[in-house]
Amino acid sequence: MYDYHVHSVYSDGSRFEPMVAAAAEAGVTAVGFADHCNLSVDARRQRERARYHRNFDLTYERRREALAAVRAETDLTVFDAVEVDYEPAAEEDIAAFLQEAGFDYSLGSVHYVGDPDVFGYDSFAAESEQERRRFVDDYYDTVVSLIDSELFDIAAHVDIVESHPDLSGLTTCAHAERVADAFQRSRTVPELNAGRFEDEEKPAAFHPEGRVFEMLLDRGVEFTLGTDAHSPDDFAERVPALRDRAQRYGIDPVCPL
Repeated sequence: MYDYHVHSVYSDGSRFEPMVAAAAEAGVTAVGFADHCNLSVDARRQRERARYHRNFDLTYERRREALAAVRAETDLTVFDAVEVDYEPAAEEDIAAFLQEAGFDYSLGSVHYVGDPDVFGYDSFAAESEQERRRFVDDYYDTVVSLIDSELFDIAAHVDIVESHPDLSGLTTCAHAERVADAFQRSRTVPELNAGRFEDEEKPAAFHPEGRVFEMLLDRGVEFTLGTDAHSPDDFAERVPALRDRAQRYGIDPVCPL
């Protein structure tokens, strides 16, 4: 059981020692710390970097030193990874950072499109259905752009709009087909993500789910596994849930390295 998507105190997660101990107790044999990084060219996102712990490009070398000490004290394999906020205008800067930093692997995520945050669950309640559908279209356009860029080894939670209460159910078969087509022509691999598994307020428990998940299964697209754990308590429920889901659907997870 390899968990390629975990966060530490270097973004919005927890200390290494309890995270590693909890992962081992849950049956994980390798854990990848993939802390958040934002390299946006947008002025608003640049202002938010430090406030929301997304300035990992300034601290990754310090974390790398800390991970060396962690590896010396555990039998788990510990990976040095990153989760980068993707936006098309920042591709050049993202590529330069990833090449310079030399992580074991990288994840790319679409947490926002333009001004609204999907990740932060900005409200769309006042928007018309047409406007919400337009946003979902833009979201999947950006996901496909992420996949086609081949900047990343893993594409994280590729249908996260389905966990948004105002956007759930707006993913169409056409969206799912476009995402599946993109993965089939790309080296980038989607993850099976349990980041919303125990959150009863979110419509989607896993990512991908529904149409996107079914389309990827039909096309034989391979997956990695990620708990998206931010605290030690996350592993106890998410690891068995991921394992069960993978077994139920015949998913043989792949390694992004």
